[in-house]
Amino acid sequence: MIRHWCEAMGDTSPAYRGPAATAPPTMLQAWTMGGLSGHPAGTGRSAAYDEMFALLDGAGCTSVVATDCEQEYLRPLRTGDRITFDTVIESVSPRKTTALGTGYFVTTRTDVHAEGELAGTHRFRILKYRPARRNNEDAERKAPARPRPVVNRDNVGFWAGVAEHRLLIQRCIDCASLRFPWLPGCNTCGGAEWDTVEASGEGTVFSHVVMHHPPFPAFAPDGDGGPYAVALVELAEGVRIVSNVIGVPYDRVRVGMPVHLEFLVADPELELPVFRASESG
Repeated sequence: MIRHWCEAMGDTSPAYRGPAATAPPTMLQAWTMGGLSGHPAGTGRSAAYDEMFALLDGAGCTSVVATDCEQEYLRPLRTGDRITFDTVIESVSPRKTTALGTGYFVTTRTDVHAEGELAGTHRFRILKYRPARRNNEDAERKAPARPRPVVNRDNVGFWAGVAEHRLLIQRCIDCASLRFPWLPGCNTCGGAEWDTVEASGEGTVFSHVVMHHPPFPAFAPDGDGGPYAVALVELAEGVRIVSNVIGVPYDRVRVGMPVHLEFLVADPELELPVFRASESG
């Protein structure tokens, strides 16, 4: 599982390899999941959690959206550690009104133990809500907008580059490793100093999925929210980026397809890097 995680995240830190390897701290929640077969009888979600959901459903709060999570790491985890966990309902907020609707923020806290010693905590917060009524006429007039990217101090330079039609990749000053997405430190040597190189814009489709449901009109070229392709593009420089493939129907996207960078004006306030392919490519 550690190897799968590191491959998916592009994390090449030597701390996660070899006989003395530790698990990446952000895998904390992975060790509490039941997998395809679920948890053994009596070790999964408690009746209290199901009772709380039934009460909220009965109050009309039938929709749910995850809002955020917080993790605290107290002890490194290693292969062979026996993991146990306890989950409690930590809090239920007063009734709140949001853009999605009116409901309650529910926070659960999971304490993860390794060999009986507290190794970390995971707080997960959701909003259980009654969807807000929409004015159909206003909804028809207003074109659906793409979600805004989260811009913070660690990736603000990337978005500044996008505004200039440049796709910037971080480069470690100490070991010259390239990294994407942007991170505050090098995941190869741990160095904190970095500069950037500009991507050539050439790449190939490394992997892809086709999103069929739920429909999201802002992502579909026809505006009907139909299927659209999401690809993991491997750039010529060796790093990978998740983006949309345009220029071909979603069912023509394939692994190994050559693509090149373009910048899509999604709306007056949002411009995004996308990758164009040709059906003959």
